[in-house]
Amino acid sequence: MPEPIRILRVIARLNMGGPAIHVSNLAAGLETRGYHTTLVAGSLARGEDSMAFVAERLGVSVVSVPEMEREVAPLHDAQSIRRLTAIMREERPHILHTHTAKAGALARAAALAAGRAKPPIVVHTFHGHVLKGYFGPGRTRFFKQVERTFARSTDVLVAVSPEVRDELVAHGIAPADKFTVIRLGIPLDERLGDETADLDYRRLYGIPEDAFVVGWVGRMTGVKDTDAVLEIVRATRERGVPAVLCMVGDGPDRERLEQIAHDLGIARSTYFVGYQEDVAGYYRLFDAFLLPSVNEGTPVSAIEALASGTPVVATRVGGVPDVVTDGVDGFLVEPGDTHEAAERLAELARAPELRARMGEAGSANARERYSVERLVDDVDRLYRELLTAKGISANHR
Repeated sequence: MPEPIRILRVIARLNMGGPAIHVSNLAAGLETRGYHTTLVAGSLARGEDSMAFVAERLGVSVVSVPEMEREVAPLHDAQSIRRLTAIMREERPHILHTHTAKAGALARAAALAAGRAKPPIVVHTFHGHVLKGYFGPGRTRFFKQVERTFARSTDVLVAVSPEVRDELVAHGIAPADKFTVIRLGIPLDERLGDETADLDYRRLYGIPEDAFVVGWVGRMTGVKDTDAVLEIVRATRERGVPAVLCMVGDGPDRERLEQIAHDLGIARSTYFVGYQEDVAGYYRLFDAFLLPSVNEGTPVSAIEALASGTPVVATRVGGVPDVVTDGVDGFLVEPGDTHEAAERLAELARAPELRARMGEAGSANARERYSVERLVDDVDRLYRELLTAKGISANHR
């Protein structure tokens, strides 16, 4: 049996969200194509929920580098680089593939420090970027320079949507011909077909039968603009819609959001249900899904909502327009436009036939575009092209 192509796949942390689902399923899927993956992940930030269980369910073992963390920490970053360099020298991977900004910087720095053990092929995937909406001007300039520097030593840069690619090109990270677009792959049937899917959440939470349920799923942080979620729902209620809000997830902003809901007078109409490993039943509960983020790569929550047949109202940022087709399976609004978002939710609330039509379109589009099989095919094809260009035998089974 031929020896597999060795992949060193590095992600900053396996926290709640698309990147953790993506890398776990990609690693598992490539095992049947003649590759073997060593998946390396760092530490969760305080208050984050782990999605390491996704890798465990798929039989993907995870090597922990606990010093690798979200924040810039010179001592821990240096320790992470040394540890990643040691892994490269031990594993001798043919391909280093990094995911997310922090892992991309540290692992590509380790590759440069590895000398003769430097992987012959280096790939980095942008699941979004931190160049807008995250930091002040000074730190943003610094991170742009870091990305530009490492882009020069990377064979291919992968963007999860055309919009993310175009934004990175506009920021001067690299020319367009250095990028390829490979969309996320999500096991939608598995994620949305769990045993809780048929539970009557409306009855469980005591939600009135005539209520229009607006849903949100994610991590409660600033870039998600969760304040706007509450403001939009209040504005929707002011339009005479009996809207209630169900927020699935947790994060550092939760306590503050609960206070804002109280201050806005919608506390009794807002359900904070916390982090949920099984989400299928919640998506079925929602009449509409709301995502007013100021920056996104490819929002898994919006994909899952669409695949569940739930129309989405979202901001026109990052890769969102690649997920939601305005007027077909949802509505796109400009960031910060609370009025327009509330108008669109009210439109959906008053037109059940429109919700049904959009839900049907969204389900068909999402399941085809974001399948794991398609993801594995795309990455396999990219790897084969790179291996051939470097004169490395792919040894595919």
